[in-house]
Amino acid sequence: MSDRVLGGTCLLLSLLYIYFSTQIRVGFISDPMGPKAFPIAIGVVLGLGALYTLVRPDPEPVWPRLGRMGEIVFAVLVMVAYTYALPEFGFTLSTAVAAGLLSWRLGAGPIAATIAGVSIAVGIFVIFRQVLGLSLALGPWGF
Repeated sequence: MSDRVLGGTCLLLSLLYIYFSTQIRVGFISDPMGPKAFPIAIGVVLGLGALYTLVRPDPEPVWPRLGRMGEIVFAVLVMVAYTYALPEFGFTLSTAVAAGLLSWRLGAGPIAATIAGVSIAVGIFVIFRQVLGLSLALGPWGF
């Protein structure tokens, strides 16, 4: 039953996602695909996964233990805090902290997690900002 509840919830979420994606206003100058294509594609993929879960649910789903559920809640809280920290502290610092915390919880030691967080943040910043020329939240320090 839990698989069907998850499938129904994801199907509803995908339909809402597609609906709100179609509400994006587009200027008269845009690329042929437009900004709506990618969010609609994500909604379609989510909807297909939800339909599969509804049609072929797992007969005996295995739920994670309480400790593992705590890890999942921690990861969600890190990502929520990341969305609030991004405009205040900028992309690089926010991403470094979030990636470091998540790496630590995935099993890396504190030093390795810190190195991973900084490497991920700087690497993504260089690729997105310098190579692709996309704008990222710069924060108070300009990076």
